[in-house]
Formats: sequence, C-alpha cells, structure tokens
Amino acid sequence: MTTQEKELNMNVMNKSSQAQKPTQIKPPIVMQELPSMPSMLGKAAFKSGHYALGDQLPGLSTQINGLVISKPHLLAYKELCGFQPDSALPATYLHMLAFPLFLKILIQQDFPMRAMGQVHLRNQISVLQQFDSRQPVNMTASIGSSELTSRGLEWNIDVSAEVDQQVVWTSESTFLHRCKTGMPRSAVAPIRHEGEAQSWSVDADTGRRYARVSGDYNPIHLTDITAKLFGFKQAIAHGMWSKARCLAALSAELPADGYSVDVAFHRPLFLPSQVLFYSHRQDGQQNFSLFNQRADQAHLEGIIT
Repeated sequence: MTTQEKELNMNVMNKSSQAQKPTQIKPPIVMQELPSMPSMLGKAAFKSGHYALGDQLPGLSTQINGLVISKPHLLAYKELCGFQPDSALPATYLHMLAFPLFLKILIQQDFPMRAMGQVHLRNQISVLQQFDSRQPVNMTASIGSSELTSRGLEWNIDVSAEVDQQVVWTSESTFLHRCKTGMPRSAVAPIRHEGEAQSWSVDADTGRRYARVSGDYNPIHLTDITAKLFGFKQAIAHGMWSKARCLAALSAELPADGYSVDVAFHRPLFLPSQVLFYSHRQDGQQNFSLFNQRADQAHLEGIIT
C-alpha cells in the first residue's frame, strides 16, 4: 500500500469514527398503492452501484398512506410464521409490509450501491401502541445513518407506521455493503445459549412460502440452484421469517405494546434444517437465540425489552 493510499484510509477512518447521517434530504417518493413486486425485483437484479469509500448516502425516502391490512393476508402470515390466528398483530408483520418501500429506495439511480447482495445484519422493532388492524396505516421508509466498519459500510433503513397521526410502530434495519475499508477487525465474543432447547424442523419450501406472502422473491431463498448462483450451497431462510418464528414461540411473554425486539443475524439458515430455539429471562429482559442442531453455531440472537 502506498503512503497516499494509507493517508486515504486514515482519512476515511477518521471521518467514519461516528455514524454519519444521510445528506441531501429529498422529498419522499409517495406511492398511491404498493407497486408491482416482479417489476421492482427485475429492476433490482440489474441495478448497478457506484459507491466510493467514505461517501455519505443520499436522503432517500418512500411513503404510502392509507394502507389497509388484508385480513386473509395477515392470517396467511400468522400461519406461516407460527402465530395463533387470534393473536395480536405480530411485531414483524408491518416490517414485511414495508418491503416494497425498502426496494423502491434501493432501485433509485442515486442510491449508490447495488440493490442485490446487501446483507441484513440486524433488525430492531418497537411496538409503541396497540391499534385496530382495520384502521388505515401510513408508512414511511428512509435511509438512516451509516458507518464504515472492518467488513464494509453498515447502513440503516428506518421505517415508521402511523395510525390516526400517532406513531404506533418503528423499525431500524442494518445492512452491510461489503467493501474493503482498511479498518482493523475487532474481537467478537462467542454467542452463548441458555435455557431448555426446543427443536424445530424448517422445511425446504419455507423460503418459497415466505416469498409468496411477503413478495421477497430474492433467488437465494427459493431453490438450491438459484442460491448457488449467489454463492450459497443451498437456499436459505429469510432472516425476518426466523425472527418472526422466534417471536411466535414467545407470544405468551409479549405485552400488547410498549416493547422492543432487537435481533442480530449471524449465520444463514440453510433449507431444510433442524434448529434449536433457546430462551431465558435475565435482568427483566427476555433473551432468545436460534442455533443449528449441534448447538455450536448461532443463526440469530435477540432480546425483548
């Protein structure tokens, strides 16, 4: 590495010691209805990227007003993720409804990264207030803060849902754009599990079934053949299906509102699989994790506060 390149890396590291807010905040792209998913996925497949190390992300956002939740769709989601039909609105359901808002941002030409290949690292959902699911919902998704790490650029999409002009639900999803940053790797603490394990079978068609409900037809989730095109040995489950399945198992522990669920995704869950679900309470918080059958590799870990 030349002296000039070292200085460039040092400058980038100095600028990125703290999370950066997006620049050039733009008016939201307002959608009158949820767009055609096949059309947007086609655009996403061919969307190129032009991100340069240290660039700040543009202030892009999308919005839809008066969204009405379909009861048959909600019931299909509950069945797929393991919730009881008469249970409260799952915390993860609105995140799934917001997927077209996410994708609309990613296919914009001034979004500097490829739409495909972004790695979902973390997701935090806050259920602020219970509401009647028959009421219309206004949802907004926007690019949040970003930060360079040893693995690349970690960046957020923030989503909020309003009912009767009150924010009832929020979400923050952190994604990784892989690129060389020259930043040193930090030590990672091993992930431990506590509590009695529940053994689950995750069927081979889980990705296809979730895609039909969510509209997220990313090829890595559909078949082994399409997943191999993107470097995976088998199809993998959607991370948000895994989070929802864990929450379904903890339904009896959840209040109606006033709680948050934070999850970190670690290793892909290949389909089909046998997995072990663990949960335990500590310091007034509910901890949970999902491991492989040997209990030596974590797929995700989470906490409910």
